Amino acid sequence: MDKVRWGLLSTANINRRLIPAIRASKRGELAAVASRDQVKAQAYADQWQIPRAFGSYEEMLASDAVDAVYVSLPNHLHAEWTIRALQAGKHVLCEKPFAVTVEEVDQMIAASRASQCSLAEAFMYRHHPQTKILAEWLKSGRLGEIRQVSAYFGFLMTNAQNNVRMVPEYGGGALWDVGIYPISFAQLVMGGLPEWVDGAQWMGDTGVDEDFAALIHYSGNRNAQIGCSFHVPYQAHAEVIGSTGRITLTHPFNNQSAPESQMTFFPDKGDPQKLEFPEFNAYLGEVEDLHDAVLDHQPQLVTLEETRKHIQVANALLQSANENKRINL
Repeated sequence: MDKVRWGLLSTANINRRLIPAIRASKRGELAAVASRDQVKAQAYADQWQIPRAFGSYEEMLASDAVDAVYVSLPNHLHAEWTIRALQAGKHVLCEKPFAVTVEEVDQMIAASRASQCSLAEAFMYRHHPQTKILAEWLKSGRLGEIRQVSAYFGFLMTNAQNNVRMVPEYGGGALWDVGIYPISFAQLVMGGLPEWVDGAQWMGDTGVDEDFAALIHYSGNRNAQIGCSFHVPYQAHAEVIGSTGRITLTHPFNNQSAPESQMTFFPDKGDPQKLEFPEFNAYLGEVEDLHDAVLDHQPQLVTLEETRKHIQVANALLQSANENKRINL
């Protein structure tokens, strides 16, 4: 195999981000799309000029025309269809959040190992040069001993009615939708699991958390403060504070190549330093990362162990908010 043939498992709106990335990649091609309805699948294939349309997910997974699938279904279906794709011998890029329970994550990992197929969570921001540079600086000790992380991601939900993000049974809520980014970011910076978490939420009439705030405490008296919301104008920012300097990011999770996107290093001594990055499609980064794993057997940037840990943290935060108490990990 010298190219990975992709199939889109659903016609979700997020596909519009991945389709150009697959087509821009050097070793991938978009081969198919599947829906639960043949007419809908064909209309989508015509709209996006996709060669094949399948009227069921099962039909696409049984096809020899597809090597890898992108699972962009609602959150509660990620585990089921990722596992079914792996069992069918397909490599999988699963949209975030990877799953909504740790048990599901373990089942997905087991299916990947049994099938010997590559599996990754689609956390596109991790593949941007900005995030990679931050990770390198943390590893090299450029910021000294890390003491504090803060990160926030929110937007104004204007189409709440009939939105899968607002359905409890579908794994809805702000934490799973946008809060998972600050959780992932905190885990990237701090490494390992926290000692305890303390979460607070505001529940809407829909029965899902629509605002969430949390304190995450790590060993060595290190802390992360995170927040997310469906009720604010677009907000995304992060800060990492160490003993010899701090870094601020104005677009840590998306729009990282926007003109107003800035990553600034404030050393303990000296002038602030603004880091500049060339325009980069982070979705292309996650696609090519899977290609490297499938075609070259390279380790993936976002490991399954890392994914398991931030899903564990997210569940602990929800438990903390629901039970109104601190949860030890």
